Amino acid sequence: MAARRRGPVPAVVVAVAAVTIWVAALQMEAAMAATYTVGAPDGLWDMQTDYAEWVKARTFHPGDKITFTYSPELHDVVEVTRAGYDACSSANNISASRTGNDVVPLTAVGTRYFLCGLTGHCDSGMKIRVDVVAAAAPGPGPAAAAAPTSSTAAAVVVAAAGAALLLLLNPRLPLW
Repeated sequence: MAARRRGPVPAVVVAVAAVTIWVAALQMEAAMAATYTVGAPDGLWDMQTDYAEWVKARTFHPGDKITFTYSPELHDVVEVTRAGYDACSSANNISASRTGNDVVPLTAVGTRYFLCGLTGHCDSGMKIRVDVVAAAAPGPGPAAAAAPTSSTAAAVVVAAAGAALLLLLNPRLPLW
């Protein structure tokens, strides 16, 4: 029995498959991002929490989010420059929020500075410096291999999906 020869795969099928793989990779990357409640688990955005200690215990990456939870009658959240942070000044701020549940996306590598703009609160320690760092590339050795980054995981998914797509589109490719 002679094998039937298939014609070329329509470009639309290839485009849809490529977009599907790309969207899956983006969703995987987003799913691996973390959301942190500032001061949790012991506190909220308040004057009792030691924010320097809270930040030391965490590593922030692009894609993560931080949430400030507080009473809007008592506090606010002001993003400031380093100079504003150092001087506890909310003048010339970058942004200000007062919802009581403010979510701040950390979109890029760099340092972000936040404080409470109410008089005396920043001077009492109600300020936070968040260093957003790139995900570490795995280095040599077994420890690095045991902890893939979200970017590595997304790349593996894309590579596997691409290989599967090639096999689906051209079933005569050798499997060795």
